Amino acid sequence: MEMIQDKINKYKDYAIEMRRYFHQNPEASLKEFATAKKIQEELNSFGIENKIIAQTGVVAWIRGKSEGKTIALRADMDALEITEKSDKPYCSQNQGLMHACGHDAHTASLLGAARILNELKDSFSGTVKLIFQPGEEVAQGAKNMIAEGVLDGVDRIFGIHIWNGLDCGKVSVQEGPRMASAGQFEINVKGKGGHGSLPHETVDAVVVGAAIVMNLQSYVSREISPLDAAVLSIGQFHSGTRFNVIPGDAYLEGTTRSLSLEVNKNFEKDLRRIVEFTAKAYRAEVDISYEQKVIPVVNDPEISAIAEKSVAKILGEKGHVEFPPTTGGEDFSYFLETVPGAFAFVGSKKTDGQETYPHHHEKFDIDEDGIGISMGLYAQVALDLL
Repeated sequence: MEMIQDKINKYKDYAIEMRRYFHQNPEASLKEFATAKKIQEELNSFGIENKIIAQTGVVAWIRGKSEGKTIALRADMDALEITEKSDKPYCSQNQGLMHACGHDAHTASLLGAARILNELKDSFSGTVKLIFQPGEEVAQGAKNMIAEGVLDGVDRIFGIHIWNGLDCGKVSVQEGPRMASAGQFEINVKGKGGHGSLPHETVDAVVVGAAIVMNLQSYVSREISPLDAAVLSIGQFHSGTRFNVIPGDAYLEGTTRSLSLEVNKNFEKDLRRIVEFTAKAYRAEVDISYEQKVIPVVNDPEISAIAEKSVAKILGEKGHVEFPPTTGGEDFSYFLETVPGAFAFVGSKKTDGQETYPHHHEKFDIDEDGIGISMGLYAQVALDLL
């Protein structure tokens, strides 16, 4: 079998070209119609079977020489509502939209891996399923694809994220928690308004809201083990209209994050308890809504160990590094909830002295050598899992 490294050299320029195309033509979450069309055109040109799923997603199959396991490879493909500030020739052509998180690189890398695996299909048994997922940034795409059966028959799954916090040429795919859960909550406080000079005749929504904020801050420090990473943050607090009017209503909005499935499971019920009893102590009422955006990304130990060896085949023994989890969220977690798998951080931080901007920044860009690594890693992990 021709070495994967030779295939990386053969198709790296193609993958970079695709990345720049997608970067110039970003589309919003769940509206990736042109992106899906381009992916299908590329897959069709390679002779790879594919179809549209979940409206703007694409699923494809590369079938080996005989029956065997099915390994899924996933790339997300939506952009962000950010106006790009860049002088690069491949800068976004769609005003107000930008690939500021690397999904363009993921899509391009998976297309490159498709070319590699398609050339090698007579050398392996089983099937590689390619999943091009829409709507990651709104945490709906994975759920939509799962609901339409994208994981039916899948034995294992692997995904990557280009990562500007990690030097290009390094990969982290260690076992255990890698990315956090993300929950969003809204609290509406219903008190009783009145004149600022007569507080005893009111139920002050500002005071109630402030008490809720303070009581929630003690939740992480006093009810969750210090060995479990967790965050509960209030991002909005709105109340009142005038200096001498005590408001009867207040609105609060915030987020929860955790690397523990167990901690995440308790967030909603504990938040409701604290908020409801705090409001009751002040004679106020509250309405609470809580939405689970994503659950923690937790890598399977066995598959992570296999993927680490795959990294070594691509980059050598020093290519894999230990890298701490992040409290950012990823809906790849829902794939891992259903099928054992692993998620890798592939370094894309520039190593030539140029400034590297963080994900979701208006000047975000990557070291494109990371695309060749991602492409090769997708292919090598698929072969090793098969």
